[in-house]
Amino acid sequence: MTSKDGHGHGGNGTAAEPRRLLRLLAPFAAAILVLAPSALQAEEEEDFDPARISEVDAIECRLDVPTYTGFAMSLSEEDSPADARGWKKVASKSPAILLYELPAPITVAGRYDTRRIAFSSSGIFALLDLPDPAPLAKEQQIENAMDTNALIDALAASGKVTRAEAEKEIKFRKFLGEKLIREDTEPAKDKDGYGLNTKVTRTISTSVPYAGKTFYGCTYRMEVLDGDGNPL
Repeated sequence: MTSKDGHGHGGNGTAAEPRRLLRLLAPFAAAILVLAPSALQAEEEEDFDPARISEVDAIECRLDVPTYTGFAMSLSEEDSPADARGWKKVASKSPAILLYELPAPITVAGRYDTRRIAFSSSGIFALLDLPDPAPLAKEQQIENAMDTNALIDALAASGKVTRAEAEKEIKFRKFLGEKLIREDTEPAKDKDGYGLNTKVTRTISTSVPYAGKTFYGCTYRMEVLDGDGNPL
């Protein structure tokens, strides 16, 4: 099954978009200000260039957190890689999402095609024209943490409504599942210092504003730790 989503109805965005992206990435920026010298030093040593980062690699969880963070934050800069790649901003149905249309389709998860990608505060996703994410989730060995069937079963078991009535009432079937791909912890060097925990997680989800679509991608989370290893 191949899913395509390539309908364009957006311009190049406005000057407010970089500020909006920075707000979405605020958690990353805060962590970097507190701790990231080591991560930034690693990027400098490798001559980090966001233009060389593949959006498919980011979606497929092939990056580490510092590399993804550098790539995502570069999109808010004046010389954004998005412009060089011919990405076009598309009107988003959710304030928590920045949506782009690509000049050509990309393929993710081996066989799903799309021209739409989305950025949230912690990750990047391919927006697939896939009403039911269950087959994709099964391929990725990801379970739904918000299975609506359990709620329907409970309502039917209560005797207050029939199963058919419950299914009719609950029209939207929410899917939200994830699988940890990589986790790294850099402990503080002393009690007065700071450490860092990073997680790279495969994520599949649906949302009401984008009913009939599936978000497939990766979240890159960064958490600052105190000298005892506890989250701040």
